[in-house]
Amino acid sequence: MASGALSPQNRDDALRALRATSEPGQELDLLIVGGGVVGVGAALDAVTRGLSTGIVEARDWASGTSSRSSKLIHGGLRYLEMLDFALVQEALKERGLLIQRIAPHLVKPVPFLYPLTRRFVERPYVGAGIALYDAMSMSGGNSRGVPFHKHLSRKATLRAAPSLKDDAMVGSIRYYDAQVDDARYVVNMVRTAQHYGARAANRVSVVDFLREGERVVGARVRDQESGDEFAIRAKQVVNATGVWTDETQAMVTDRGQLKVRASKGIHLVVPRDRFQSTVGLILRTEKSVLFVIPWGRHWIIGTTDTDWNLDKAHPAASSKDIDYVLEHVNRVLKRPLTREDVEGVYAGLRPLLAGENDSSAKLSREHVVAHPVPGLVVVAGGKWTTYRVMAKDAVDEATRALDEKVPESCTETVPLLGAEGFRAAWNMRARLADDAGVHVARVEHLLQRFGTQATEVLDLIRQDPGLGQPLPGADDYLRAEVVFAVTHEGARHVDDVLTRRTRISIEAWDRGVSAAPVVADLMAPFLGWSDQQVDREVKHYQARVAAERLSQEQPDDISADSARMGVHDIVPLS
Repeated sequence: MASGALSPQNRDDALRALRATSEPGQELDLLIVGGGVVGVGAALDAVTRGLSTGIVEARDWASGTSSRSSKLIHGGLRYLEMLDFALVQEALKERGLLIQRIAPHLVKPVPFLYPLTRRFVERPYVGAGIALYDAMSMSGGNSRGVPFHKHLSRKATLRAAPSLKDDAMVGSIRYYDAQVDDARYVVNMVRTAQHYGARAANRVSVVDFLREGERVVGARVRDQESGDEFAIRAKQVVNATGVWTDETQAMVTDRGQLKVRASKGIHLVVPRDRFQSTVGLILRTEKSVLFVIPWGRHWIIGTTDTDWNLDKAHPAASSKDIDYVLEHVNRVLKRPLTREDVEGVYAGLRPLLAGENDSSAKLSREHVVAHPVPGLVVVAGGKWTTYRVMAKDAVDEATRALDEKVPESCTETVPLLGAEGFRAAWNMRARLADDAGVHVARVEHLLQRFGTQATEVLDLIRQDPGLGQPLPGADDYLRAEVVFAVTHEGARHVDDVLTRRTRISIEAWDRGVSAAPVVADLMAPFLGWSDQQVDREVKHYQARVAAERLSQEQPDDISADSARMGVHDIVPLS
């Protein structure tokens, strides 16, 4: 098995191996297009079945929808109300698997209050629904991984969340779901797939599909870092490109296409001290639900649900979006939040299966797998929590067309790197801190981000104590994490580190501007950057932040998109 390190050298090795598939007898069994949670999940599913597997991503791992979610692993109470019992039960089974077996270092239980605003009638109705939610979570044969719900009086609700208005509710129900750092999960899963033998390369875009008659036999790709184009041949290709599904399908056929609509959801990040609560909140709105989610020293508040027909790579949050979220959360807070309380803002796109309904909030979150032409499988729709099921279904469909018998999916029993022994490592965290000469809080932070592989980050600090220093303006993150991001996690640019390997771009007041020069200097030796490239990386990141801030001052989607598009993705110097 490979090391599981997505180093620059390993990327070069993967590119060489993918090029070699054009040689007779060297074609892959499966090529996955798309490096979001579903595509990466499909790569892990395929390679652990013994299939030769490659995966390419046009930008960075999880750079689209998969890093811009509400960061919740949940069954979806609102889908229960819609009587979509199968989807909820499936998602709750996955929640238990992720917490207990697959990624206990990355997926954690989190408590929420469901406020009750009407006496007598609401508590029995909502209570019955949440009781059913809890009961369904036990039906998959796995441990729930979270506590059962509990009814709270008005007084008990205000003890749990003192910053709520006294008259905002007559009581509440506390229930549990789970949360995840979505981008970190995806890169951890890419590393796990690479560990089992998948050939993985980011910054590699598909420019066309290879055809022999009607059959798809691979893809022609471009290495975005070097500009080189080459062919990758495979027996089956899986298109897992999310909101780009329509565009990638159109390269092959205009018949029998799945249609995907992009729905924009925005989230605000505010400091944890802006209001007091020991739990998160789920609030009903006229369109959907609004979550207030504990996130370390912060709160994440969102989301919206509106159609988006503009740039899919960089969806922009407008002033109208931000005001909408603030208005709805302020309905229940004693001290209203203002724009000055907002540290960070991010926007993402949900890939919803298009239907006849005009409202994106009512489109299906079910997924669909199709085989529009021989050699090409398309998977679309679904929700983050059920990525593993979507990946399994896509690989199942692809393997039906392979000549040899392929084993069943086993990802239900495959933990991600860092998961094995996590609870023992957590219990030993004080000793790990003493051995490394760092505060135990630092070790806890690393364990919750890297699992048992936190010891490898600590080894970097032992070798160079300067890497134990925090990054400017982002005290939660250590310099060693930047080095690890380049040597083990496939980071190619400053933007990759500040927006996905860490969450500095939404957690720091300056959104990572002061950290960018230090990050660039730390990355440079491993990527062979000149002083000129270091300078370009820093200036590009600063311009990106400025463009995002400008877009968030615009009144509507069109002007916000125009402002954000002032800065495109960076490419290396030729």
